[in-house]
Formats: sequence, structure tokens, C-alpha cells
Amino acid sequence: MKTGDFDYVLPPELIAQTPVDPRDSSRLMVLDRTAKSVGHRRFSELPDFIRAGDVLVFNDTRVIPARLAARKDTGAKLEVLLLHRVGINKWQTLVRPAKRLPIGSRLTVVPSGQNMSASRPAEAEIRAEVVEAEDGGIRVLAFDDEQSLFSLGTVPLPPYIHEPLRDPNRYQTVYSRVDGSAAAPTAGLHFTPEMIDGLRRGGVRCVFVTLHVGLDTFRPVREEDPLAHRMHREFGIVSGEAALELSMAKAEGRRVVVVGTTAMRLVEAAAQSDALKRGHGFSGWVDLFILPGYRFSVADAMITNFHLPKTTLLMLVSAFAGREFILKAYEDAVRENYRFYSFGDAMLIV
Repeated sequence: MKTGDFDYVLPPELIAQTPVDPRDSSRLMVLDRTAKSVGHRRFSELPDFIRAGDVLVFNDTRVIPARLAARKDTGAKLEVLLLHRVGINKWQTLVRPAKRLPIGSRLTVVPSGQNMSASRPAEAEIRAEVVEAEDGGIRVLAFDDEQSLFSLGTVPLPPYIHEPLRDPNRYQTVYSRVDGSAAAPTAGLHFTPEMIDGLRRGGVRCVFVTLHVGLDTFRPVREEDPLAHRMHREFGIVSGEAALELSMAKAEGRRVVVVGTTAMRLVEAAAQSDALKRGHGFSGWVDLFILPGYRFSVADAMITNFHLPKTTLLMLVSAFAGREFILKAYEDAVRENYRFYSFGDAMLIV
């Protein structure tokens, strides 16, 4: 198995630049793993495929204004992306450029989008110091004042989105509630409150877990052997109530439908810790890398978006549905002009 085995050709014009309105008007490709069939529907028709007793698992993380503008004492401009909190007033970050930013370096966070050379009130700036340094632009920063940090930042969009986002809430799921992500769990962007309410009235159980999306969303697999790829950790929580719900569903033979690759990685990691088997909660760092050959313990079906080539996300869905089947479905999606990536269309794998 090589990283190149998870490559495909995508015309750039199929990369969705803006979200559709309403959310559930996006297209839905339906993959049946047993019949090896591919269907084409609308996301608003998802309830046709979800039955009473099914458990839907959502990631309720919320994207924070994690993209910060900064400058060094020399006046050089920097971009800082908050990845996750590692202590009081301390964050692991991705800094660009970071070549000349060793431990002990001081920088100033300024309001995003403003001219960094212009003078401004001192209270509109936050000082930070580099306290740890790793390869790839990773820096742990200690901030003087974390309370005002989010007011200076903006919601980070993926680098392949070039259109400005008029409404930042469109890069949040309607059920997001726990601040902490550097990117949205995009499979959930298609759901509306009305759809979730309707599913519940139809006897579907909705379970919410939390995995804060971090560095790997922004980093492709560069090694020829994917096993050499280093998965960075993301913090996740499965409450005792959610664990019990999942445990009961598996014991009773009811389907678990996982919404998104982030929720998938979290519930599978929790299952490996035996937390779900015991009906206990799980809280901890998740670095699970799911490749073809992996045996899934929790999910019977999943909802996901269309992912970038050579990424851990594409490898995960290939593990769930089969690499050849997924790549064939992606060829169909290109031919049928599906919209790809964060603001793109969805896929249901049953």
C-alpha cells in the first residue's frame, strides 16, 4: 500500500467555494457496500435511509477564531493558527513563516486584517513567547492575555477556499457547542435543525461527541508509505451517556451511523479503550490512523464529504468502503459534477 494508491484527478472548478443554501440542498451520493451500487440523491432525502432505532453520532465541536495575525519585534509579519490549548494561556500553533522563530522569540498578536505597521492602542495587541519549537512550523506559544485572543482572530478556512465567507456561521454545524477546533467537521454542515428534529421524532437516537479538529486537517500525507505518516493528536470526549447509548445499540443490533471522519476516529478510539464496551465515558488524546485493513468496531454506516487526494481522510473512507469502490465513486462524482471538499456535497456509505 502506497500513498499514491489514494490519488485521483479533480478539476479545480469542482472545488466548492461557497456553501449551498439551504444546507440540506446539497447532493448526496449513496454507496451500498454490499451491492456495490451508487445512487444519486439530495441530502434532504437522508431520512429515507435512516430508520427508527438507528443512532446518529455527531461531532459537536465548534470552530474558534483560530487564525491570528502577528508580527515579530523586527516588524516581520506572521500568521498564527491556533491548534489546541496545552496549558494555561498556552497553545500549540502553526506559525508561518517560522524558520527564524526559535524558543524565546517574542511576537505580538494584532487585530486580523489591519495594517501591522500602523500604530494602535496597546490593549488591542497581545504579546506571546515561543516556549517550544517543533518541525513543520509547530510552535507552542505562551500568551500574556488569552481572554481577548479570540476577539483578534478570524475563523480559518481551508487553503483551497478563495472566496470570502459572508456568514461565519456557515462554517459551523448547527449543533456546534464546544469551542476548540481549527476546522469544521464538514460532514455535519449539511444538517438543519428541522432535519435533526424530524429524525428524532421518527425514533432516531442522536448522540453528540466532541473531537477538536486540529493539525492533520491541514497536512497531507507526504511519505510514500502511509504508515510512515505521523498523526498529530486531537482531544476528544465521549460522555458516559453517549458511551452507554452506543453500547446499547451494538448489543441490541441497532445501526450506528457516524457523521464524519472526526466522529469516526473518536468512537473507534474509545472502543479500543473498552470505554464503549463497558458503557463508560472516554476523555483523552486521539491519534488513531485508520487505513484499509482496519476492523471497525462501532460504525455500521457513515456520512462524509468528498476528501482531498492522498489524505488520511480519504484513507479512512477507503478502509470503510473499500479503496477501489471509493475511487470508482469519486470518478462518478467528477463525471456528475459533484461539489468537492468542505463546502461540497455529501456521501452516505451503508
